[in-house]
Amino acid sequence: MPLRIMLACALAAAGLAAASPARALNPQQAGLQVALRAQGLYNGPIDALVGPQTVAGVRAFQREQGLRITGKVDATTRRALGPLGRHLFGSRQLVRGEFGWDVAVLQFLLVRHGVKVPVNGYLDRPTLLGLRHFQRNARLDVDGIGGPRTFAVLRGKRVTVHLVQTAVRIVKTKTRVYVVKPGDSLTAIAHGAGVSLTALAKLNHVDPARVLVIGKRLRVPVRVEASASAAERPQAVAVPATSNTTSVRASLDRWAAVYGIDPSLARALAWMESGYNNTLVSSVGAQGVMQLLPTTWDYVETVLIGHPVAHDADGNVHVGMAYLHHLLAAFDGNETLALSAWYQGEKSVRDGGPLEVSKIFVANVLALRKRM
Repeated sequence: MPLRIMLACALAAAGLAAASPARALNPQQAGLQVALRAQGLYNGPIDALVGPQTVAGVRAFQREQGLRITGKVDATTRRALGPLGRHLFGSRQLVRGEFGWDVAVLQFLLVRHGVKVPVNGYLDRPTLLGLRHFQRNARLDVDGIGGPRTFAVLRGKRVTVHLVQTAVRIVKTKTRVYVVKPGDSLTAIAHGAGVSLTALAKLNHVDPARVLVIGKRLRVPVRVEASASAAERPQAVAVPATSNTTSVRASLDRWAAVYGIDPSLARALAWMESGYNNTLVSSVGAQGVMQLLPTTWDYVETVLIGHPVAHDADGNVHVGMAYLHHLLAAFDGNETLALSAWYQGEKSVRDGGPLEVSKIFVANVLALRKRM
């Protein structure tokens, strides 16, 4: 089928579904939900099911942009969404550094197949590793490239990722005692235990917004695995709803104003880092909305702010904006160099300039900024 015909079909599917009362899953709609979430207009699950929340988000966006309010996602609405409205899934090959609607759909499909990746429309290193993991388990070429064969398998049965397994594991939980050490955070401890921050806080009757006391003893779940038959395999789920998108954007606006930073730049950077997800912890330990390393947090807290900051979403944004303000000052207001330093390190930029991977990241942040 010629590419223009494929694209026409995809456009039709994306444009009509938002107005349809049917609840049939259309992966393209996950890209729409991610784009609306970035705008603070959708707090429901990224599930590719068009319901009242999704349609309301579309209408609200069209109203904000002065577009005809139809609840349908046509080409004009997608253009107004900026980078997150471009490139329907399947219209191009996806490699590391790509950004857009189609990347969000790719991430959504990976999550539905049980692969943990961020869902923010940016094909970063965690998404690349997740894609390779999926390709390996699905017996595809492990090239980290999203192409027709990978897309076809992703859009097939959810159990594809388990084809090379004869059994899976049912996980039961017990608890052990963990003693809080210097540098620990409840978010990092929860991530290491494989549980949510809310579950760990509830288990220990602690407030996740408060700083942990060194030496405090916590009950931490321990996973005990047992074999299960294929019939007992758990089903993949949608990306969860988030109730804090609005509050995160409010925090970004407030602390950006305190530090004299363009709020659109703050929003774009936070979205690229985490998709406004404060529970996200990277493989290297970067945490929260702004994906801050513990060493960065300590430096900002000690040197730039001068007092402890709560390890919650608002505190994460506070520390992030203080650090971005420092980088902007260090590079005489040059946003490109400051964002490169955010991505690869201040000393690295001073010694050798921005790396190619940093240039891609910065270009995507600045492009998204125009729509935030």
